[in-house]
Amino acid sequence: MKRSNVRKAALSTAAGAVLLSSAACGGSGFEEAGDPAAQPSQASAGPAQLQVLIGSSGDAETKAVTDAAAAWGAATGNTATVTPAQDLGQQLGQAFAGDTPPDVFYVDAGRFADYASVGALEPYGDRISNPTDFYESLRTTFTFDGKFYCAPKDFSTLALIVNTDLWSKAGLTDADIPTTWDQLTAVGEKLKAKDVTPLALGDTRDRVGAFMVQAGGWVTSADGKTATADSPENLEALTYVQNLVKDKTAQYPKQLGAGWGGEAFGKGAAAMTIEGNWIKGALTNDFPDVKYTVHELPAGPAGKGTLSFTTCWGVAAKSKNKEAAISFVEAMTTAEQQMTYAKAFGVMPSRQSAKDAYTAEFPDDAPFVNGADYAHGPVNAPKMDSVLADFDTGIQQLTSIAPKTLLARVQKNTQAALGD
Repeated sequence: MKRSNVRKAALSTAAGAVLLSSAACGGSGFEEAGDPAAQPSQASAGPAQLQVLIGSSGDAETKAVTDAAAAWGAATGNTATVTPAQDLGQQLGQAFAGDTPPDVFYVDAGRFADYASVGALEPYGDRISNPTDFYESLRTTFTFDGKFYCAPKDFSTLALIVNTDLWSKAGLTDADIPTTWDQLTAVGEKLKAKDVTPLALGDTRDRVGAFMVQAGGWVTSADGKTATADSPENLEALTYVQNLVKDKTAQYPKQLGAGWGGEAFGKGAAAMTIEGNWIKGALTNDFPDVKYTVHELPAGPAGKGTLSFTTCWGVAAKSKNKEAAISFVEAMTTAEQQMTYAKAFGVMPSRQSAKDAYTAEFPDDAPFVNGADYAHGPVNAPKMDSVLADFDTGIQQLTSIAPKTLLARVQKNTQAALGD
């Protein structure tokens, strides 16, 4: 799978284990939010000196954030030291276990609930100017127990990427771009008839999950408290994907000699793939001669659906500089600053007010941005790592396992993890 090694540093499972185990034994210093005596006081005098830990995608992102931090410091009289992590998850886990968290840090959506559930994060989201300007799907992703915790830094969604040369080779035109599951199946038959593999599909929930959303299903309820894996909607989705893979309309990257969908697509091993906007940089760098177009994903029985991948600006609940930290995040998430980041290292702004400027600058990305209106974030519940890893294993075995059997297993495991 390659959704994050292009631009996104996800927090590791090991780090989550460090964090949660530390909290369980009292080593992390997380207190109940309602205990006033447990809350650290704000810095009483003098300028704040923030420590900011980021999971940088590379030199361009590091420079852009460092420059923005310097500008904020010059405007406020504070300072912010930006450190790109070598291993963000591990370093955060160690910092929390040692009771020395950075003031501000990147939090991956897939790890957010683990941090929020143990009191590691300050729930400051509604204190940022115009919080409803952030896409609703992103606000939902960073909401836990009814509180909007942290401002989304940027995001991407999944879209359908089409190789125009292979498309033309099969005698297809723009009119054949699939907009429904039935059309995807039909165009797959036309491509196979021309000896072209139709679709390179990542073999994890981070790709297959989009079909679940399109069918109206998901692993958990919207509030993350109830297991909903074993549902008719999810069964319809996995059965459809199983049929795609069995008849070779879709093939997993490893079946095509590739490590992820973008690589298979870049090698010309498939006419289509389902990936996020990080594929742009990968194709430019590794397969510059490939011509392609981007389209919204085909709709399923419940309508349009896609997955979102995002990171927020976390503020440590134990920071002694919370006001300065929130001021820093405010500056990092203005529409203007997000556009600066977009131009510097290719991310999509999380504010709706930046949409027009972004699509004017990057018109080919419109399908990715449009997906924000109906995107679904990662499973928003703590202690789900092993459950989701087992689900991925089942997806990889989808040609030999009954979807109903897999979903029943995921349901049981999810219920156990949630204490449901």
